[in-house]
Amino acid sequence: MPSIYQLKSRFQDLLRPLLRGLVSLGVTANHVTLGAMLASIAYGGWLACQPERPLPWLLLPVFLFLRMALNAIDGMLAREHGQKSRLGGILNEVGDVVSDAALYLPFALLLAQPAWVALAVVLALLTEFVGVLGPSLGASRRYDGPMGKSDRAFAYGAYALLLGLWPQAAAWGGWVFGLSAALMALTCVNRARSILKEGEDV
Repeated sequence: MPSIYQLKSRFQDLLRPLLRGLVSLGVTANHVTLGAMLASIAYGGWLACQPERPLPWLLLPVFLFLRMALNAIDGMLAREHGQKSRLGGILNEVGDVVSDAALYLPFALLLAQPAWVALAVVLALLTEFVGVLGPSLGASRRYDGPMGKSDRAFAYGAYALLLGLWPQAAAWGGWVFGLSAALMALTCVNRARSILKEGEDV
């Protein structure tokens, strides 16, 4: 199904000129992965400490874009500069789910239906878990949509911007997170089906 992830190759082309500079400075893929995770935890802490102030929500889309850039950069450093490692693979997967939880759970502090936020975060973790099952079952790591990591960042970033501009939009939180949870459940099904289909084709 369609997903923002399909634009990844074009996004990477835009970031590639930065790689040589980072390599010359001694920056590794694991440095970038850890930096993105720690920055996400810090930003989530800011949201949690000041949930009623508009500025953290207004800037969240910018931070989510930067996080996507860092996620792309760490992958390119690993693949294109010989920095792949088992530790890097672990950090990459763990960093994604920790960052998602840190950045999205603070929405629960604003909404009248915080359980929807918790459900969405659990399903975000589950989509990545199902996706990473692929290699262990003889298939590829799956990134199928419609609500993968990049799609979540876009959807929740747009909602955060709306909250910053118009706090009354918090009343729609149940619908936003309920719909995204349903789409993530569908994402899990799509990824599982793709893994099974790859296994049949082998």
